[in-house]
Amino acid sequence: MPTSPQFPTPLHQQAAEEIVAFAKTLPIEAVLLVNSCARGKAIAQSDLDVALLIDPSLPASEQQWLDHAWRQHYHSAPIFRQFAQLGPFSGVHLDFFDGQWKPEIWDEGGGPDAFEIEIGNRIAWSAPLWEHSKMFADLRADWLPYYGEELRRQRLKMVTDACLLDFDRIHSYAQRDLIFYAFDRLYHAFQEFLQALFIAHRTYPIAYNKWIREQVEEILELPALYTELPSILEISRLQPVDLIEKAESLQRLLATWVTPHNQS
Repeated sequence: MPTSPQFPTPLHQQAAEEIVAFAKTLPIEAVLLVNSCARGKAIAQSDLDVALLIDPSLPASEQQWLDHAWRQHYHSAPIFRQFAQLGPFSGVHLDFFDGQWKPEIWDEGGGPDAFEIEIGNRIAWSAPLWEHSKMFADLRADWLPYYGEELRRQRLKMVTDACLLDFDRIHSYAQRDLIFYAFDRLYHAFQEFLQALFIAHRTYPIAYNKWIREQVEEILELPALYTELPSILEISRLQPVDLIEKAESLQRLLATWVTPHNQS
């Protein structure tokens, strides 16, 4: 799954090279290009997103020092000021992570959470720019092509149950004329559906609020499903009957595309 770096402009590449040079002076195990640049989907105004892999045994005080060192370097290096001129929303975003992901147990508020997204963006869909050790290779061996089957079944049930609970809430809130709250739960259910969909297909996602078409059509290879998704959130009137109808449509998609995988 890891790809080769693809930069939309020379500034993107120069900024990435500056980060690699910075990382080589520090206790960093790997420099990873992530998000749109890593997937070859970036445009000239896209952010440059980079993740720095650190050893989980690194003391918290040293991790704080790394963050401080990066902020100082970011404000002092001219290339990052030049990069900000690419567009009003263009920026360089850098995160430190230690590859120690632990799944959550949801409360009744449901999800989605970022467990699969973080593994996906940092392991499955990232492009290594530099590696100091074999730590990134070890993480790929541990997490690819997907995490363990027992955990997958537990996660799939939890997410599916949360989605079904939100369907019940939508009906209840809509009937009480709490239409904005019902719409809020519809959007939650939509994202939970996407999370369950990816878990069911043993595939890591990118996000649940953007790049939906790319993920469903290209990554999951389900173009027929994508044609049905936009209409779920296309509501001309924010009325109880409309919200209940959309919830029922999404529940049908869950039963069609996710539920059969609960037993597979």
